[in-house]
Amino acid sequence: MKIKINRNTLLDTLQKLSKAAPNRSTIPILNSFLFSTEIDGLQIRATDLEITLISSLKVKIEETGSVAIPQKTLIDITSALPETEMVIELQENNKVVIKTKEGNYNISGSNSEEYPNIPQIDNKKEINIKSKVLKKLITKTIFALSRDDTKPSLMGAYMEVLENQISLVATDGHRLSYFKNKEFLSGGYEGSLIIPKKFLNLIIPLLETQKETTVWVGDNHITTTFGNITAFSRLIDAQYPDFRAVIPKNNEKIMVGNKEQILSSVKRVGIFSNRETKQIDFIISENKLMVRTEDAESATKAKEMLDVNYKEENITIGFNANYLSDILNHIETKNFVMRLNSPISATLFSAEENEKKEEEQIMLLMPMRTGVT
Repeated sequence: MKIKINRNTLLDTLQKLSKAAPNRSTIPILNSFLFSTEIDGLQIRATDLEITLISSLKVKIEETGSVAIPQKTLIDITSALPETEMVIELQENNKVVIKTKEGNYNISGSNSEEYPNIPQIDNKKEINIKSKVLKKLITKTIFALSRDDTKPSLMGAYMEVLENQISLVATDGHRLSYFKNKEFLSGGYEGSLIIPKKFLNLIIPLLETQKETTVWVGDNHITTTFGNITAFSRLIDAQYPDFRAVIPKNNEKIMVGNKEQILSSVKRVGIFSNRETKQIDFIISENKLMVRTEDAESATKAKEMLDVNYKEENITIGFNANYLSDILNHIETKNFVMRLNSPISATLFSAEENEKKEEEQIMLLMPMRTGVT
């Protein structure tokens, strides 16, 4: 293999593909990019076995071939070079030589046959969706995903595709975010799937590069293409919990508050909360909200009083300040609505009025027990 490629083109591609690299792996070759020449150009691939990214580039090919090149070394030397033409040549025993006008650099590569194959998408079905719709589905829910790898189903977002609507839900057992868009036509595919968090994070910036996105769903994998980059992900094979069963139907105590005022108060008061629990209390009375915390361990406490719209009986309920801030940050309207039932049951959060009638957002937060009366 011998190719000529522009340094800036290569660096931009490597930086995008490196997002598929494993955080840690017992399989050494996964820490490499696979370079392989095709009839009309160069293909570079990165994978962690769950996610695979492939970039196809038009370059000058003098000799064909393939080799796996260590990611860190290749990115480091490419980053350190000025804009220039690079010649990448494969020699005997998988030795890779990079030649530029600045100098020559030798890297020990690996046999390309050891590199994992491209995932096969069996029985694939097509979903066409506006990129801005898919991006919003992801950004409105992904914050609630679990980090607990003992609960694999909660480490992915549950997508449900119906004939005229698409929805995404994420939960970690403490909070839940559900977002639905009804400005959608399935084009024939209907079903549900659990998409890993890493894949969702990876495609968010790529969605900004095109107006429409086609997603192919197979039995075990999902794939989509952005320009010259194709992304594959293994789907999470697990039973997703019945999230609709945990969304309460009888939360009739309604509080309406200013999002920015209450969010700022939660952040300030939260500074004085217990370092482990992050608990703050909402003490709600007629048209008043007290945001309060007290931590006996560090001998700190704080409270603030805010005006709200509330006409029901007094109620005190505790929340994790960080979780509550996340939820409020994902409300776009000036005011928001809290729907409560009791101090020990889930609270619902939503925008005071959806700006777009074709959208629906529901967020849920489980309370923390409070000793305040």
